[in-house]
Amino acid sequence: MTRIMKWSSVLGLPAVILLAGCGQQSSVSFSQDVKPILQKHCVECHLNGGAGFEASGFLIESYDSLMKGTKFGPVIVPGDSISSSLYRLVAGEVDPSIRMPHGKDPISKQEIATIETWIAQGAKNN
Repeated sequence: MTRIMKWSSVLGLPAVILLAGCGQQSSVSFSQDVKPILQKHCVECHLNGGAGFEASGFLIESYDSLMKGTKFGPVIVPGDSISSSLYRLVAGEVDPSIRMPHGKDPISKQEIATIETWIAQGAKNN
């Protein structure tokens, strides 16, 4: 794993993608991998009283609130990142005016790949 992580940083690719290419797939953890990304980029606006919460009803305070989604419905379809609006919003697969995080620097490609893999693996509370 150390060698894969070393090469992944050289190539600029997330380790989970390199592992998947070798016939192995590392499990992405919500608590260890995804939650820190959301806390770093999203929680500022998506807590009670935040602009993002007020606009959409999307609250990122726990796994359960994340999976509940917005006042318009779920943002994560476990097992299907392409159908998950959370992934599409952070990956920039939407109109730039609604890309997330709104008004901030985009999430890194590696962090986006981590979110994508977590959703593809079933968006588990692990």
